[in-house]
Amino acid sequence: MNGRIIAIGDIHGCHLEFAELLERVALTPDDQLILLGDLVNRGPDSARVIDLAIENRALSLLGNHERRLLEFRRTGDRSLLKETDEATSNQLRPEHWAYLEKMPLTHEVPELNTVFVHGGFIPNETWSKQPAAVVTRIQVIDEEGRPRKRADCPDGRLWADCWNGPPFVVYGHTPRPDIYKLKWSVGLDTACVMGGHLTAYLLPDRRFVQVKARRRYFS
Repeated sequence: MNGRIIAIGDIHGCHLEFAELLERVALTPDDQLILLGDLVNRGPDSARVIDLAIENRALSLLGNHERRLLEFRRTGDRSLLKETDEATSNQLRPEHWAYLEKMPLTHEVPELNTVFVHGGFIPNETWSKQPAAVVTRIQVIDEEGRPRKRADCPDGRLWADCWNGPPFVVYGHTPRPDIYKLKWSVGLDTACVMGGHLTAYLLPDRRFVQVKARRRYFS
């Protein structure tokens, strides 16, 4: 691995913060930029975020927001739409949809014993065999060990708290005020679109770089 790996948490249309963070990390042609999904929705300009991803050769992972938009585009089922989905859908051009269609669920870097994913994994099950419905949405585990959202299962245990590795997992999806760093995982969604920070994790140095949101875009 010649360059660095630079993983960035949920951008959610915050193109100015994304551009600033790219400047701060001083991306080079040897670096691999990995975006952890949810590039779109809620923030001011989802199309510009995807433009920046394409310009910087980013490997972007499928998030639950991209997955829902793609399902709506495929089926035309308006009952799938939430929050700012329709506004985003109307904003995207063919090259943006093509980029979303190519998003993989996970990315593994064996030499670093690390896997990148949007949401996470069910502990004690083979990570590579878990479906999109799980790995793009999981936040907590209920008493039966099933994957759930925090809002639907407030007493559930965070999946990352139950994940004992290997591999080490770098993920987004669950917004928090601060980076959530454990022995076998790190959560990078620091709620930029809600007025928090946009966070990058640099490997192999295991260093963090953040920019503050210019304002709160979504409540």
